[in-house]
Amino acid sequence: MDLQRFFPYRMALLAEAVSQSVAQVYRERFGLTREEWRVLAALAEAGSVKTSRVIEATTLEKMQVSRAVGRMEDKGLLERLPDPDDGRGWLLRLRPAGRALYAKLVPMVQAREAFLLEALSEDERRVFDAAMVKLQQRAAALSSQG
Repeated sequence: MDLQRFFPYRMALLAEAVSQSVAQVYRERFGLTREEWRVLAALAEAGSVKTSRVIEATTLEKMQVSRAVGRMEDKGLLERLPDPDDGRGWLLRLRPAGRALYAKLVPMVQAREAFLLEALSEDERRVFDAAMVKLQQRAAALSSQG
């Protein structure tokens, strides 16, 4: 097997390269980790949500989310509220500083995304998007089969 041609490896390399190119914005300009950025984005889209929903939305491990939430809480970006439906659980919600940070970040990361996608024609973008959806579905099917 040629590792450089192995599909999962190539996808991992692409994902890492894209992630790092976007991370420069939130890491270098705003001091956020990848995990904090994902939690910020998940909360901005959802409002007040259970921690378990953030874990699901970010594809991060429970401990990664817990640590990111703790750091973000210390920075005044979010707050934890007791979950009225689960005495052991928490609801997470962005504070005004978190919403303001997100509003600053979104145009910057979208500009990075646009720059990356400009490498593809409109037709290539549509095909690439459709291919990603199909591959994600197939990967999920394999994962569910065990």
